[in-house]
Amino acid sequence: MPINELDLAALNAELRDKTPQEIIQWALSLNKKSIMTTSFGFNSAVSLHMISRLAPTTPVVWIDSGYNVKDAYLVADKLTDDLGLNLQVFNPLISAERRNALMGGIPTIDDEHFDEFTRQVKLEPFARALESLQPEIWITGIQRNETEYRKNLDILSIDDRGILKVAPIFHWDENQVDSYMAQYKLPNCKHYFDPTKVHKHRECGLHTFVI
Repeated sequence: MPINELDLAALNAELRDKTPQEIIQWALSLNKKSIMTTSFGFNSAVSLHMISRLAPTTPVVWIDSGYNVKDAYLVADKLTDDLGLNLQVFNPLISAERRNALMGGIPTIDDEHFDEFTRQVKLEPFARALESLQPEIWITGIQRNETEYRKNLDILSIDDRGILKVAPIFHWDENQVDSYMAQYKLPNCKHYFDPTKVHKHRECGLHTFVI
């Protein structure tokens, strides 16, 4: 069935009480090109661990802005090796040092360069990833309680590019995430910082294209 013919309301109701693993299996059963995205940030290991067990060849897209903290790079390297991830890294076209020289460092939210900074380090590389991999399904680790914007989403949504977004742990709370992390002894990037979000409860732009 074409993605745009799915009854999202009915499917979200059906999937509400499923486990994240069952949600991923449902998405994979559609037999569409799929990707998972990761930031290697807080608790990213949960979704990555699940996909590595259920569909280890799934491309895992990481938009490495070039501004990640050391902890994020170390966690990324460990998880990639430990889980055997099919990691696909997409970097900005301009180096961080060159951008720093032109913009005077990482711009603040109210800086005139901030939108262009976000476009260069996050949105343009992601557009390139989509062009390269041509996914119809995008599996993501977002949770409902992370931002005000995400409270208006659900497990399934379709963005304005026509991609079906699947959020297996959308309704999990922090206790469930922490329990899973502890059960499988997964590394956590405790010092993660995203310069395109700045604040933890702010969107970076990747998830705001939803209809």
